[in-house]
Amino acid sequence: MITKTIKNKKRIEDLMGSRARVKILKSLAINEELTISQIISNTKLNYSCALKHLNYLKMVDLIQEKKFGRIKIFRYKLENMRARSLKKFIEIWEGDF
Repeated sequence: MITKTIKNKKRIEDLMGSRARVKILKSLAINEELTISQIISNTKLNYSCALKHLNYLKMVDLIQEKKFGRIKIFRYKLENMRARSLKKFIEIWEGDF
């Protein structure tokens, strides 16, 4: 029972365990809103890799997807306390904000 609960938790190592995911988070934290094309350009990831990580970040509620026809815009969820905390961590770590 306890191991099942631990497996279902959103763990920080799952979030930060991917360099690609960290690149996407950093890019969105800095810019707050980007299209998928801008994310791909900023992170140098391919479309399918970026989309996979964006879906994970939506699942853990750090970003939000908005659709305008065929255009997808991803927004960093500053109203989420974890997202705000993570943005502050990025600002402190990078030191160039």
